[in-house]
Amino acid sequence: MMRNVIYAVTLFVLAASLGCVPSTSTSDSAGSSTPGVTAEEATPRETVGKTTQNVLDLEQAFRDGAELASTKIESKNPLMINADAYRTSVGKIGGMGVEHAIQLRNAQSIQDPKPLTHEVFMAEIIKKDQPDGIRLPMLPYYQEYAWDQKNQKLVVVDFPARKAEREKQR
Repeated sequence: MMRNVIYAVTLFVLAASLGCVPSTSTSDSAGSSTPGVTAEEATPRETVGKTTQNVLDLEQAFRDGAELASTKIESKNPLMINADAYRTSVGKIGGMGVEHAIQLRNAQSIQDPKPLTHEVFMAEIIKKDQPDGIRLPMLPYYQEYAWDQKNQKLVVVDFPARKAEREKQR
């Protein structure tokens, strides 16, 4: 019995940390008090079992206040370590799938393959809204995928302002 209660609490904490539990805040969700962040962007979204084809241009993401996400598991809290590991692993696995698709594209090219711009990357690799397109695992509300054109790789970026706005909503 006690083990079931501990299991349920652990799952809830894990779901909440990944942004899977809807907000129970009574604050006004129509507006945002953080400049450049909408209330929708600061609202947790379902992540587990969900996918996305939204990939931002890294340079534009930096201009919008993003910063590169850490690829390390840094949590010291034993209940949050699993969420941290999941979030980090999802970003890495998404990047590996994209890297494989790029390698296939380059191997099929007769000429020396050209670097991918964000537009070409979205059209030839992600293939948004196409049946053979890549569907990346959904990230928490404060993270997004971004295409690093300079290094030709998929990265994950954090939007600290989204976290700040979420804290204000609580």
